[in-house]
Amino acid sequence: MAKCDICGKGVSFGIKVSHSHRRTNRAFKPNVQKVKAIVNGTPCRVHACSRCLRSGKVERAN
Repeated sequence: MAKCDICGKGVSFGIKVSHSHRRTNRAFKPNVQKVKAIVNGTPCRVHACSRCLRSGKVERAN
């Protein structure tokens, strides 16, 4: 479950390259955290990436 509910950022794929230059597939996962936020005036748990938390797109609930 590595998908942000706010911006929709999810897993992206790339290639891992070793020292001997052997190439294998890998996944880049966003830093998604489960936080309590205000959505439509009510507090609920959402999965938000750290970029959305840091930029203020998510209003945190106490």
